[in-house]
Amino acid sequence: MPGQFYIGGGIGSGKSTAVSHFASLGAVVVSGDDAGRRVLAPGTAETALVHDRWPEAVGSGGVLDRKALGRIVFADPAQLLELEVITAPGIRRIVLEAVDASAGETVLVEVPVLHDLAGREWPWIVVDAPEATRIERAVARGSGTTAAYVRMVMDRQPSRGEWLAAARWVVDNSGDDDALALQCRRIWDKITSV
Repeated sequence: MPGQFYIGGGIGSGKSTAVSHFASLGAVVVSGDDAGRRVLAPGTAETALVHDRWPEAVGSGGVLDRKALGRIVFADPAQLLELEVITAPGIRRIVLEAVDASAGETVLVEVPVLHDLAGREWPWIVVDAPEATRIERAVARGSGTTAAYVRMVMDRQPSRGEWLAAARWVVDNSGDDDALALQCRRIWDKITSV
């Protein structure tokens, strides 16, 4: 049966790969990260607020440097909260519009934070992997990400225990992609037969 679910997990857990498997099975995926990018696109009111608050994160041509902003806010929980206050309402609106447009489908809302972003208390699918594996994966993605930066982000995200405590279903992503695909299939069969 159709329904709405959150899917999340800490940095390097393999959430995006799991989401791609669910999408191939027929899930409609709504990305909180994509909503965040839209909220902070050039010309939005939120982007103007971010430019004013963190001018050091504005690159050439006045374009927001999201990586620079990430380095700033993940180093300071108070600044991360400030950013969330600016962006959360717009992200919530975009997510809910996408979910409501997919009525009758099984929808997975992919989010990097352990919050009821939409205010609708959907059940959680959590993608999990050991911390060392997560660090290795995040660094391997490239773009100059260091293990120290990944650990800093982990410190600002919910702990592995908090993710697992929130989960209705857990995708163990400590193995290879075939094992991940099999687990996604099993969870898909469960959530679509409820």
